[in-house]
Amino acid sequence: MAAPTGSATSLARLDAAPTQVPSASNPRRSLGSYGGSDWERHVTRSARRRSDSGMTVLVTGAAGFVGTHVSMALKRRGDGVLGLDNFNLYYEPTLKRNRQKELQKNGVFIVEGDLNDKSLLHKLFDVVAFTHVMHLAAQAGVRYAMQNPSSYIHSNIAGLVNLLEVCKSANPQPSIVWASSSSVYGLNSKVPFSEKDRTDQPASLYAATKKAGEEIAHTYNHIYGLSITGLRFFTVYGPWGRPDMAYFFFTRDILKGKVIKIYETADHGSVARDFTYIDDVVKGCLAALDTAKKSTGSGGKKKGPAQFRIFNLGNTAPVPVSELVNILEKLLKVKAKRLVLPMPRNGDVKFTHANISLAHRELGYRPTTDLETGLKKFVKWYFKYYKEEKKKINAW
Repeated sequence: MAAPTGSATSLARLDAAPTQVPSASNPRRSLGSYGGSDWERHVTRSARRRSDSGMTVLVTGAAGFVGTHVSMALKRRGDGVLGLDNFNLYYEPTLKRNRQKELQKNGVFIVEGDLNDKSLLHKLFDVVAFTHVMHLAAQAGVRYAMQNPSSYIHSNIAGLVNLLEVCKSANPQPSIVWASSSSVYGLNSKVPFSEKDRTDQPASLYAATKKAGEEIAHTYNHIYGLSITGLRFFTVYGPWGRPDMAYFFFTRDILKGKVIKIYETADHGSVARDFTYIDDVVKGCLAALDTAKKSTGSGGKKKGPAQFRIFNLGNTAPVPVSELVNILEKLLKVKAKRLVLPMPRNGDVKFTHANISLAHRELGYRPTTDLETGLKKFVKWYFKYYKEEKKKINAW
């Protein structure tokens, strides 16, 4: 389960490896693969909350970017947290494994498995009575959908349905918060994007699968009484981020002296993104969990109307990609080699801009991190992380 992602990052590259899902029959099964008394002990210990008032949360895509940060934040405040991730190869698996190590240090166990493994999900719900599910697992990336479209259907649609099927049958049913994406706004030209705006013109298959997810979620809410909150992330960035995101691979390529491609619109305008720092997004995720009402069904049967919500989680301050590069040059103290090109027809959109008034009113969501401050924290992490990785390689 690649983590989301989160965001209509666009600007993602096409050099990622095809998604691969670990097989349950793989002889190199780790402790994270399910089954056995040791496995159950790790699961129950990780899911144990510090107080009766706390939550017990299943976090899918826990080894992903947003999933790691949300899991850590929940655990720090005393909630029980169990992770689930399939560690696919969409981007370098070493980064995911190192995130996993950080979570293990903080008492969060990740079960290694796929959302489409229904027997695994049933097993998890048999072992742990989850009060909430934070569903962040997804096949992320806009451009990669042109290379491997089936991976998006597998994770973002089939995986979501499988999870909702298990949740609807659980007793009690958990409340669900899940990651949609700002990409659902597609070709919408009205700005800033509001939750009330049309979302029926997706510009990419990734966007289409996220829009389909919103409709599927509404169906399960309506028929089965599942409490469901969707979060539309806007270009999330920060430490432990995804290497397929522009700010990440721009940093790498600038330091290596490589040419970086910056796209412009047909009228030579700037491509802009509503870059949102990870800490702000995490606060929004936790607020959504904290305000989620209980599901109203039991054993697959609805007993009354259930809560259904969708929120934008953005920074509400779009920044041109060219300005992103200016900030990176300043922080890295290296001049970028820029190549400005026309924007290709590959699913990217010209701009994203979040209207966050609803999230502010209902969740108390208030982002506080400007792009330069957030990138400064990312660059500091980047140098530290890759210095440690280089030491490990040299030690071999």
